[in-house]
Amino acid sequence: METNRKMSRNPIVKSFRELGVYKQNRAASLRLYDRTKVFPKAEQFALTDQVRRASRAVGAMIAEAWGRRRYRNVFVNKIDEALGESNEVRAWLDSAVDCGMLKPAEYEEFDSAYESIGAKLSRMIDAADSFCKNAADTDYRQH
Repeated sequence: METNRKMSRNPIVKSFRELGVYKQNRAASLRLYDRTKVFPKAEQFALTDQVRRASRAVGAMIAEAWGRRRYRNVFVNKIDEALGESNEVRAWLDSAVDCGMLKPAEYEEFDSAYESIGAKLSRMIDAADSFCKNAADTDYRQH
């Protein structure tokens, strides 16, 4: 009985877009993009561009890892890169709040989101075998 309940809570994911961490990053990245629209023009090619790129890179790395999960070590490497990008976002957030571009409450919201994203990515690395075990059975042919 317990096994059936666990299975129903953890359905097989068929796309990276179904992953909670991908969805969470997509939403946080969009909120961050909207918020950075009012950052000073002087920061357009520095902080603004960097924090946007890093937040988007998290999702791109998750997608790339998903496509390469046939190879556990490559999957882990790409998820680890996504983790690095999520930490980079947090470093840029530190700069934004220090320079007065984010209010402390906004900073806390974004930092908390990326802390959560990082924790989920770390758990994906720890559970890499469960993500990669069925990848070889994937049928990539067009139907």
